Amino acid sequence: MKITLYFEKENLGRLAIAMIFAGVLCIKIGFSPWALLGFGACYFACKSLKIELNEKLSSMWAALMLGGGSVFTAHLVQYLLLSEELRAKTSDTKMWLNVLCCLIIFLVAQTFANNVGNACIIAHICLMLLAGVNYFVYLFRGNEFIFSDLKSIQTGLSVAGNYEFSLEHRVGYTILICALYVALMRKLHVSFQKRIPMRAICISLAIFCSVYIAKETEYYTTETWEQKGSYRNGYILNFVLSARDSFVSEPEGYSQEAIAKLEDTYVGDGAAYTEENAEKPTIIVIMNESYADLSVIGDFNTNIEVAPFYDSLTDNIIKGYAISSVFGAKTPNSEWEFMTGNSMAFLPSGSVVYQQYISEAPTSIVSDLKSIGYTCVAMHPYYETGWSRNVIYPKLGFDESYFLEEFDRTKLLRSYITDQELYEHIIKRYESRGVNEDLFIMSISMQNHGGYTEKYDNFTEEVRMLGLDYPDVNQYLSLVHESDKALEYLISYFQEVEEPVEIVFFGDHQPSLSASFYPYLNGKGLSGLTKDELEELYMVPFFIWTNYASESKEVEITSLNFLATLALKRAGIALPPYHQFLSDLMEVLPAVNSRGYYSKTKGEFLDLESAAGEEAVWLQKYEMLQYNNMFDARGRSKQFFP
Repeated sequence: MKITLYFEKENLGRLAIAMIFAGVLCIKIGFSPWALLGFGACYFACKSLKIELNEKLSSMWAALMLGGGSVFTAHLVQYLLLSEELRAKTSDTKMWLNVLCCLIIFLVAQTFANNVGNACIIAHICLMLLAGVNYFVYLFRGNEFIFSDLKSIQTGLSVAGNYEFSLEHRVGYTILICALYVALMRKLHVSFQKRIPMRAICISLAIFCSVYIAKETEYYTTETWEQKGSYRNGYILNFVLSARDSFVSEPEGYSQEAIAKLEDTYVGDGAAYTEENAEKPTIIVIMNESYADLSVIGDFNTNIEVAPFYDSLTDNIIKGYAISSVFGAKTPNSEWEFMTGNSMAFLPSGSVVYQQYISEAPTSIVSDLKSIGYTCVAMHPYYETGWSRNVIYPKLGFDESYFLEEFDRTKLLRSYITDQELYEHIIKRYESRGVNEDLFIMSISMQNHGGYTEKYDNFTEEVRMLGLDYPDVNQYLSLVHESDKALEYLISYFQEVEEPVEIVFFGDHQPSLSASFYPYLNGKGLSGLTKDELEELYMVPFFIWTNYASESKEVEITSLNFLATLALKRAGIALPPYHQFLSDLMEVLPAVNSRGYYSKTKGEFLDLESAAGEEAVWLQKYEMLQYNNMFDARGRSKQFFP
């Protein structure tokens, strides 16, 4: 290896252009002028270098350049996307896997480029552009850019002009570092006279790395909320995981003939109202953030009742417990299960449907009710970009959507809009409905969102556990107590309304509380649980109440994906074919979620793989219909999913 310095007049011109570009960045972003001067010196030095590498050691130079470039790029991606505090949360194991993901891209580039330096430049730029896209996507919507977003890239570009681009110092430094890396790689000339063996080696190494990554990440899940993917998995690995999880294979036995056979069983082409000479009820759905009854896990005592009004509801009500598919987070999956009747049971672990699997208008309770004349309204007193709801709600077919800016932002409990304010907004929209307007309102609250450890001047904790001191548990129970007060206000209002109203209420998931609290409840904690004990962590209360006379019923166990079917039946609306199927399904399988299903024959929860006999047949039908709905665009059943 021989390194010499030389001077060319052309380098001064190149330096001038580079400094003008860097100067504009410095003015725009405002990073240190010393960085600008350092960049100029390093850039001129790179341009003045002449590096001669021993051709006999080409394989060694190639290994160093490809391997070193992968390490450098993986860490630079993390530097661009995360603060120092968040970068420290990425484990060494995850960073190693990120390096291997980058190495695969470098190896693939090398198979097409005979010059190793050029291959490194191409791979590095591609990976940094991907990281740059994620940087801006996160600024816009608060979630990371994942593989499934490629489906909606045209939509994203169409609205990009509506956003203000703001750059942190790290962006400027990253751009300057990338420029220096490219300048250096252009000075390293490593090529191979016999390209075929080198290509074979690169392809073999890429395959080996891919298999290794697949094996090591078998139980890793894609993270899409805020920047968790970037610091828990590392951004490049998280993107790879999102690509893996975007592909759902056909269920065993799936065919158009199997779907046609199911179509023959369930007739009808849409919803209808079956009560003659009766007014269609207003349907109000409340998915209450983190609302749960912790006593399903184990007994404990409090100074006052946590939810006395909820417990007092006995008339004109279907009431009981439903199992969610999520615990402590990923609210939109519960929202999706309720609205579509589909289940997370048949999707990859860790999936977030709103951000991975919805690319066109899906059939849901929204489309069912719109087909018979309902106006469909969505309400969520938080940012519209959360979980991409601003994109998803129009696809679902909502006529109106109300987000944080539509609510009174002085009515807060801790940092979130209160349930009371949400319910007042629901009542306001109900009172402003048009003549003969049939109204469906889907609302998602925010008041009880975690975490529960900080103290707030605007929140007095009324509930406390007796005999134990868990501050987060006390805060959570006090929040549920406030939800109960707001619920009493809502029900009391609609009890006095003459027109028929149906209210569907359920929690999206249980809260995530101190790990040391759970051993007190169940004697074990969060690990080493039986299937039934595990499902207790996914159990949430629900009710379907009417302000008119209806049969009261206790439901021991169901799941969120069946609640819309129960709500349509209770409202007197003829079930569309898919809900006819779900109605029959729940007679055999009362509850299905991401962790398994409840077996009536054995009286316990089982894994899906343990299903046998009639239960296995019904699960297979369910999975086939869901696959047809979500992934078979050409063969989608118009009868089940119009």
